[in-house]
Amino acid sequence: MEKENTIIKPQDLEAAAQKGMDEFLDVFVQAYLSLGNGEITAEVMQQLNGDQITLLAYHVFHEEMMDGGFCQLIQNGYGPFIFDNPFAKAMRLMGMKDFANVIYDAKRIYDANKEDLTRERTEEEFMAMYEDYEAFDELEDWFIEEEERITGMVAYYVDENIEKFLM
Repeated sequence: MEKENTIIKPQDLEAAAQKGMDEFLDVFVQAYLSLGNGEITAEVMQQLNGDQITLLAYHVFHEEMMDGGFCQLIQNGYGPFIFDNPFAKAMRLMGMKDFANVIYDAKRIYDANKEDLTRERTEEEFMAMYEDYEAFDELEDWFIEEEERITGMVAYYVDENIEKFLM
């Protein structure tokens, strides 16, 4: 039985795919986010399968990394979503072993410093985190350099397994 697709329309996917991989992935992400009026909530998560949650996690990871790196990702409250869930394992299973290893390396830093990394901070204290946690720098640099390749691999995986990502 074919899965009924009520939110993601084939014509939207086709148009987005012609624009590029970021736009293609965004059709899925925006559909998932629309379930919670743009917010990632427990109710939204209950409506998504593991593959859809993984794509949503990649979206969050990508946005946070491109904007402010691991310190920002953690300070914005996404540490548990990325590090305490099987996101890295899912990336490895999707064929991105090197990317998974970067996430595992960041998780080791996160786990060792969780109390400090997650405490509330002033803007000045937040900015100081980038000096205090230079251990993230090499991992962030790697992702930024490899971002296009990684996003392309995610888009390819989604396209090849589209039935897992439709709603």
